[in-house]
Amino acid sequence: MKKLLIVPVLVFLLFSPCFGYHIEVLQVANIGAYDDTHRGLLEELARNGIVEGQNLTINRQIIEASADANLWKKVGILLKIKSAASRIVDAKPDLVITVGTPATRYSMDKIIGAGIPVVFSCVANPPVLGCPSVTEPLPGLTGVTLYQDPLNYLVLAQMAKPDIKNLGMIYSDDDNAVAFNTEVTRKASQLGINMVTREVGKSDPLTPAALELIKAGVDSFAIPLDAYYGLRNQEHGKELLAVASEYNLPVFCFVNYDDKGALLYAGADFNHMGVLSGRQAAAILKEGKRPEELPILAQKDLQVFIDRQIAEKLGIELSEQLLQVAKER
Repeated sequence: MKKLLIVPVLVFLLFSPCFGYHIEVLQVANIGAYDDTHRGLLEELARNGIVEGQNLTINRQIIEASADANLWKKVGILLKIKSAASRIVDAKPDLVITVGTPATRYSMDKIIGAGIPVVFSCVANPPVLGCPSVTEPLPGLTGVTLYQDPLNYLVLAQMAKPDIKNLGMIYSDDDNAVAFNTEVTRKASQLGINMVTREVGKSDPLTPAALELIKAGVDSFAIPLDAYYGLRNQEHGKELLAVASEYNLPVFCFVNYDDKGALLYAGADFNHMGVLSGRQAAAILKEGKRPEELPILAQKDLQVFIDRQIAEKLGIELSEQLLQVAKER
């Protein structure tokens, strides 16, 4: 009788959760959008039969960080990322998900060097990581990018306000924002738009720069994907919306920003970022794909919202073409 029990016990042990998949998640900064990404990740993994608590052990590490940290604090954050990467390597997971550019950039070499595949999520500019392009992965590394061709944003802005001539944009030294400024400035001329931009420090107030741009003749403003606008409960975004309202200028958010006051909002769905990350992870875990075999994914269609009340206040009649692709906010 005892011998007969051996087989069922072995089967149970082989298929119990402790013999399932092990994923480590590393992110820097506790951002609500990243919570949406994590939920999307778990949902997509479950759709692929990889379920937390059943055949999946997932450990999420969040390194606290402030986007306007001074130099020494930034060094401290970097050391924390390096330390977390070492702990992850010691844990020997089947896969690592890194969320955001800093978490990926400063941990990937250690993790990939240990032979652990990495899937990044919410990285706006993959070439910053060393990727050949926004779609080409690296050995041991693939993922999901927030990147969208700036021309897409400009076309939407022009659909909302066809007579744009001088579009103002204030940005910080955030890696994503600098790269976006370079590309959007280069491509705006294709639509007859002149970009008038100013770089500010992350601890700098926004209003003086906004007033300088108004004096230079801007007829509208853009908010890029930039950590600067998320600081201190989105203080700088609120500043820009207030200044623009005072001067009756429209604001186009090239990111799905929380505060009302802009005419148009366009950006990525962070939950969908998680879903796409889950697809990459499932291909590696279940199909045995190597990261370098999987092109970097991106959301195909932007989420687009318009605010009719702001349009009425500014005396702007929204085109039917725009109303067909945008939802009301």
